[in-house]
Amino acid sequence: MSLTGALSNATSGLTANSRAATVVASNIANATTESYGRRELDTASRGSGSHGGVAILGVRRLVDAAVLSDRRLSDAGAGFATDMQTFAARFEGLVGESGALGSLTGRLAAFETALVSAAADPASTQRLQTLAQAGLDFTDTLNALSTELQQGRVEADAAIGAQVDQLNTGLNRVRSLNDAISAEVIRGGDAASLMDERQRVIDELAEIVPLRVVDRPLGAQALYAASGTVLLDPTINSAPVDIGFTTTGAIDAAMTMAGGVLSGLTINGVAISSSNSGPLGGGTLGAQLQIRDGLAPDLQAGLDGIARDLIDRFAPGGPDGTLASGDPGLFTDAGLAFDPLDEVGLAGRVTLNALVDPEGDGSWRLRDGLGAASQGPVGDATLLTGYMTAMETLTVPASASLGTGSKGFAQHVAEFHSALSLTRVRAEDELSFTRARNTALREIELSKGVDSDAELQTLIRIEQSYAANARVISVVDELLQRLLAI
Repeated sequence: MSLTGALSNATSGLTANSRAATVVASNIANATTESYGRRELDTASRGSGSHGGVAILGVRRLVDAAVLSDRRLSDAGAGFATDMQTFAARFEGLVGESGALGSLTGRLAAFETALVSAAADPASTQRLQTLAQAGLDFTDTLNALSTELQQGRVEADAAIGAQVDQLNTGLNRVRSLNDAISAEVIRGGDAASLMDERQRVIDELAEIVPLRVVDRPLGAQALYAASGTVLLDPTINSAPVDIGFTTTGAIDAAMTMAGGVLSGLTINGVAISSSNSGPLGGGTLGAQLQIRDGLAPDLQAGLDGIARDLIDRFAPGGPDGTLASGDPGLFTDAGLAFDPLDEVGLAGRVTLNALVDPEGDGSWRLRDGLGAASQGPVGDATLLTGYMTAMETLTVPASASLGTGSKGFAQHVAEFHSALSLTRVRAEDELSFTRARNTALREIELSKGVDSDAELQTLIRIEQSYAANARVISVVDELLQRLLAI
């Protein structure tokens, strides 16, 4: 080998070692950076006569596509479970623990206790007022829970709008990064940093909607929802799809998407199934749709059924014989008689009859009847006892949301509370599973990422190789000096 050949070989080695050291330094510096793909210098031997050396082919970004894909799907599942558990736990907290003071069941227990107390001494105005206040407290609790459910739907609706905006922005960002990466690949440059940014953006979108990523020519990537719906594919259309949604400022119990009042999702202006089982379900977007259009309305229906059963038990034809047909009973629909065709949202309207308002002087009507013209015998507890019997009587509820079995009123309230607790427990179980799976996949992903110890060992080998190439150059320099001195 000639001196110039040796010098060429050593120089190319120094260049490769310098580049490799830079790559290792970048790996170590970003060992904990999200979406960073470990880099590795790609080299090959170079040979031309007596001149050899090292050719730098580029920098490879190493990512396990299979693990990354599974982790993204688990991100969506964990996001869905988290939102569902958060909502269920929040509403259960508002309903309160069974029997606890101020809870729904606690308010009912207070009303029943006050009813027993008033029946034991019907002449006591204080006990009658306490009964009236307990009844008002129970209906106020139903009103508050109904309001909170609708507020939860408003918040879910706003979250859907925000996530749709984030999806559209993210998809356009991925398209721009695809273009930049392809241009860098064509120029023969290093597109690894752009790929890191693209992975970060896709990771954010994958929690909203479960995504599948397909590699395309020149480093570009196509995005598909897990359902197979195309979101972005450079081989089909350079622009991503446009997802549409319109938020609603205020929502009441009667407002539904089926009725055309609440907005659904569209893709390029075409309506799609706007549920968790639809094309964009499975992530946090699906969870918010499920809360707005599924879980919250179901809970509202349960509360409405309880309110209707309460009204029915004290309506005309019940224990109060002073009521005429069409009169509002002890519990009313916003002060009026209940219309059986207007059950939706009843829990937000039910209230105690104003004739026995605890702040007024008509509490005696609890003893003598709402339609009584004047007070009767103060020791007569017949009506109060009838109220107690009405609460305990096993009847088939008129509301479909309460089922078809014959039950007392307290059983309906207890079953609602139990069903809510079961919903929360199931959500927690699902959350526990999805988080465990997500954690396991993240650990696998990290294990295939940057290993600082391994990078340092590589750096030592680079240092040794650098020193060897530097020594070759030093020897060649000494030989050339001797030749020049002859």
